[in-house]
Amino acid sequence: MKTLVLGSTSTFRQSLLSKLNLPFVTAKPNIDETALENESPIALVERLAIEKAQAVASEHPNALIIGSDQVAVCEGEVLGRPHTVVNAVAQLTKFSNKCVTFYTGLCVFDSNTNEVKSLVEPFHVHFKTLSKKAINNYINAEMPLNCAGSFKSEGLGICLFERLEGDDPNSLIGLPLIKLTELLSQFGMDVLALQEKKHR
Repeated sequence: MKTLVLGSTSTFRQSLLSKLNLPFVTAKPNIDETALENESPIALVERLAIEKAQAVASEHPNALIIGSDQVAVCEGEVLGRPHTVVNAVAQLTKFSNKCVTFYTGLCVFDSNTNEVKSLVEPFHVHFKTLSKKAINNYINAEMPLNCAGSFKSEGLGICLFERLEGDDPNSLIGLPLIKLTELLSQFGMDVLALQEKKHR
């Protein structure tokens, strides 16, 4: 079996990939994540997912490498990680009583053949009407400064939502597992068949 590599040091993505019960290693991709001129959010996350996977290929010459990237879009504006409390407050204030779409780019790259399979998974988050106090309480509790959209849906962030809409809630955390298993199977890596081999 080819080595499975997660081209990310995100603990959230590592935790999600662990759900598939497959051995994998992680690698840190060093790429420029700046959007190109007039690049759409969908094109951006797909390109970055591919570039992240390809960036670590030289270290892993016979591997299937997973790349992923995510942005939040609200009323046409692309919003990444806030990095500061002030930016997090601004993002969540903007999201109040609105729908935010998260686009997650996903790529599986075969570093032996250079074959690329990629896609973009959308997920829609409908926010409650959020008071200033609720926003501050939430940010102080979880400090989601490295999360696109300024929240952690796997934690208290769930209190900010009215409803969620999409095919795979894992994509909101950063790795669409349903689509990932489909892409891996296209490279001959059947996740459930590999479970059988483990238990022989």
